[in-house]
Amino acid sequence: MELIRGLHNLRPGHRGCVATIGAFDGVHHGHRAVLQQLLDQGERFQLPTTAVVFEPLPREFFNPGKAPPRLMSFRERFEAMRELGVDRMLRIPFTERFRAMGAREFIRRVFVQGLGIRYIVVGDDLRFGRNRGGDVNVLRRAGRRYGFEVAPTETLIIAGERVSSTRIRQALQRADFALAEALLGRPYSISGRVIVGQQLGRTLGAPTANLQLRRLRAPLSGVYAVEVLGVEGRPLPGVANVGVRPTVDNLPRAILEVHLIDFSGDLYRRNITVVFRRKLREEIRFDSLAALQAGIQRDIQAGRNHFGLAPAAHN
Repeated sequence: MELIRGLHNLRPGHRGCVATIGAFDGVHHGHRAVLQQLLDQGERFQLPTTAVVFEPLPREFFNPGKAPPRLMSFRERFEAMRELGVDRMLRIPFTERFRAMGAREFIRRVFVQGLGIRYIVVGDDLRFGRNRGGDVNVLRRAGRRYGFEVAPTETLIIAGERVSSTRIRQALQRADFALAEALLGRPYSISGRVIVGQQLGRTLGAPTANLQLRRLRAPLSGVYAVEVLGVEGRPLPGVANVGVRPTVDNLPRAILEVHLIDFSGDLYRRNITVVFRRKLREEIRFDSLAALQAGIQRDIQAGRNHFGLAPAAHN
């Protein structure tokens, strides 16, 4: 999958495609319906498929402190679309200049001059352009003028309600991982590269792998029983904390720390995926490092209990 970083990197070879546009945060069942239709039309027209996204997401640009937490980092979205078979992603930096661009100008510059689209697939709730003035009807009028087809995808309903990123965030906040999985089409997970941390967990008897979340806010917070992929050929049981470490740092942004139960080895710089299975407790501030250490050991035992593992052997 090719990543095109901004309109200035579009080349003549990128013209002539079928396209879609959206946030695609989570790449959930509803998004997959849009993307599958995109792929079908790409095959019909024998043209490459292109997904147009903004970075940062517009809501993060307008109000970073109150924007909904991302379900996925940009890299996770890219990888999810690559796995589905999308050919290209056009990532447009969302700036003041684009915020002020009207819907008709956006269509002309991006879809017509930039991509030369033949067909565009969109969600039926699409809004774009200055003051959210663009919608499916605006696209259809432009399509008649410039010669491309427009196909809205109907809202997908699961368990009587619309599938949406907002609904998934609400499920994660309630630790309803079964509902989140039903809406996503897969268990909720966070992927990333293990970075060097303070190695405090090692001194407390519970070494952890630290992942940068690469988002302004995390969609969940607390201590969880998790499975970790990407270390061995099978999922490994673990306990993860998503939060700001109030006992030690009170960080400005949340991080993800995961302890792999009964594992010893070097994980630095590995790309791993942490799959969330059950919430064990909220993140709390302990009065001392000794209390924190005791709390961590209780969390690990709770993780053992969740996975049906025998108690740890002590020398």
